[in-house]
Amino acid sequence: MAVNGVRYESSLVVLPDRIMENWDIQDFESLAQGDLSALVSLKPELVLLGTGDLLRFPDSKLLAGLAAAGIGAEIMDTRAACRTYNILAEEGRNVAAALIISQAKQV
Repeated sequence: MAVNGVRYESSLVVLPDRIMENWDIQDFESLAQGDLSALVSLKPELVLLGTGDLLRFPDSKLLAGLAAAGIGAEIMDTRAACRTYNILAEEGRNVAAALIISQAKQV
């Protein structure tokens, strides 16, 4: 996946003012509540969770930390999250795109 012309091979969080590389998520299955709750300190109004190549919905308990902080969450596949992020960032919205980039399985 490329962001601003830079290729990324691991999960990351994209914010209007910076990119947090190496968000320690290997794949959708390893997503834990703490991974999303850690985004609260970034204080976005909305988190776009890109779930990889496929749209998959996490257990609602995983989103509890965001909801408790009044932060909205939208779930979509990673490509759709990127497109949506670009639109919202262009509008000046304080949005975070938490993008899961699954590592290729070694055979």
